[in-house]
Amino acid sequence: MSTVGKPKSAEAIQKDWDTNPRWKGVTREYTAEDVVALQGSVVEEQTLARRGAEVLWNQLHDMEFVNALGALTGNMAVQQVRAGLKAIYLSGWQVAGDANLSGHTYPDQSLYPANSVPQVVRRINNALLRADEIAKVEGDTSVENWLVPIVADGEAGFGGALNVYELQKAMIAAGVAGSHWEDQLASEKKCGHLGGKVLIPTQQHVRTLTSARLAADVADVPTVVIARTDAEAATLITSDVDERDQPFITGERTKEGFYRVKNGIEPCIARAKAYAPYADLIWMETGTPDLELARKFAEGVQAEFPDQMLAYNCSPSFNWKKHLDDATIAKFQKELGAMGFKFQFITL
Repeated sequence: MSTVGKPKSAEAIQKDWDTNPRWKGVTREYTAEDVVALQGSVVEEQTLARRGAEVLWNQLHDMEFVNALGALTGNMAVQQVRAGLKAIYLSGWQVAGDANLSGHTYPDQSLYPANSVPQVVRRINNALLRADEIAKVEGDTSVENWLVPIVADGEAGFGGALNVYELQKAMIAAGVAGSHWEDQLASEKKCGHLGGKVLIPTQQHVRTLTSARLAADVADVPTVVIARTDAEAATLITSDVDERDQPFITGERTKEGFYRVKNGIEPCIARAKAYAPYADLIWMETGTPDLELARKFAEGVQAEFPDQMLAYNCSPSFNWKKHLDDATIAKFQKELGAMGFKFQFITL
C-alpha cells in the first residue's frame, strides 16, 4: 500500500510542537492525538499554503516589516509582485464590494457567501503560477519569487468555532499563507471603521483562534494566525460571562440584550494579552493613523509578551492628511516596524 499522504504519528506531531522554534510560545487547547483523529487516513499535500506560510514566517523575522497591498484579482496581484511587493493582502472589504460569489456589491458586513475568500485566494494563486510559468519559459529572472504569501481575511468567522475551522481549511486548500480573525459577533459584523460593533467574550475569541490553529494543524500547514481586536471602538458585547471583560462592562444593556462596554486602548491591550498565546500576530483595529496609540498598544502587549509580533492596518479609509503631516506620513511605516508591527497592509 502507498504511504503517500500518510499522516504523521501523534508522537511526531508532539515532538515538532515541543522542539520546533516555529511553535515557541504557542498554546494549543487540544492534543496531537486530537489532530491525528481529525486527519483521516490521508492528508493532502498543501504545497502553496505550506510554502507561503514558511516564506511569510521567514519574512516576518528577516525583514524590517512586511508591507502588502490588497488585491481582489489575479492581475492586480501579478502587478503588485512585479512592482516588488513581497506579500499580497486580501480583505473582506474587497470581497464584499466586488469579488464575491453572489455577484453582488455589499457593504463590509460579512453578507457574502463564506466560500468567496477561498475562491479569490485560488484565483490569485492561479495568476501567480501562470506568471511564474511565463517567466520561466521566457528566461525572465527579474522577479525572484512570484508565489508570494497571501494573507486573507477570515472576518469574524461567519459563525462559531466549526465555521472558523471549515473556512480555515478552505483557505489553506486554496493556498493561503496567513489568515486573520476578529473578535466581533459574526451576525452583527461591521467594517472596522463603522459604529455598532458588537464584541464577543474574550474566551469565545480564544476558541476562534484555537479553531483556526487546529484546522492548520490538521492540514499539516504552519499557517500564520492573526488575531484582530475591535475593542478600541466597539461599545457593545454579547455577554458578561468572562471575568476578563468585566472591568470594561458598564452595567447598561440594550434592547437587543447586549451589554455596553467602555472602549479604548485598555480593553485592546487586555484582549491582546489573552490572545497572544494563540496567535502569531495581533492587530488592534483603529479609526485613525496614530503612532502614539500604536506605541501604547505595543508597549502594553510586549510588557508581558516581549516577542509578540503585531500587525497594522494602514487603511485607505483613514484621512491621512487630516491627522498627519507629510514628514510623519513618510516615516510612519518605519516607525511602526520599529515598534514590532511586522505586517503592515493597505486593504485596497
